[in-house]
Amino acid sequence: MSGVPAAYGDRDARRVPVRGLTVLYDAGCPLCCFVRDWLVRRPQLVPLELVPAGSTAARDLFPRLDHSTTRAEITVVGDAGQVYRGASAWIVTLWALRDHRRLAHRLSTPAGLRLAKGAVLAAARWRGATASAGAQTYHRGDGWAYDPRDGRHHTPAGCDAGTCAAP
Repeated sequence: MSGVPAAYGDRDARRVPVRGLTVLYDAGCPLCCFVRDWLVRRPQLVPLELVPAGSTAARDLFPRLDHSTTRAEITVVGDAGQVYRGASAWIVTLWALRDHRRLAHRLSTPAGLRLAKGAVLAAARWRGATASAGAQTYHRGDGWAYDPRDGRHHTPAGCDAGTCAAP
């Protein structure tokens, strides 16, 4: 993946330690901004860089990343190109914090992962419930969209304004 800091080059993301993480967060979401502020106050074992998802900075850092999904789902990128989404992104972010590494290891187990997924879902529901009426809908390239007012929706290819092409 391009966008890896030049100082590290291509270190083979599958076999190397993580030396830095970039957390892409929704700058228009009060919960996301609260978590961002909380993260910067925590002692870090692995440096975290917090960048607004979909921003020019994010696009410059990670030009090959699908930025349409980063605002709908937390995304964390490791310094060697590792990409974490959803519950895995939360776990790796906690792993980077001195006071939360043990919790991250517990959450990385099968039972812990179920708990982490539940926490991510709860955060998404809270985020949707507190969104303003004019909240932005996030669209993915595969036809799925998330509207904070009423959840996820799928529109098959070729369907516009409620009408679909005949099969």
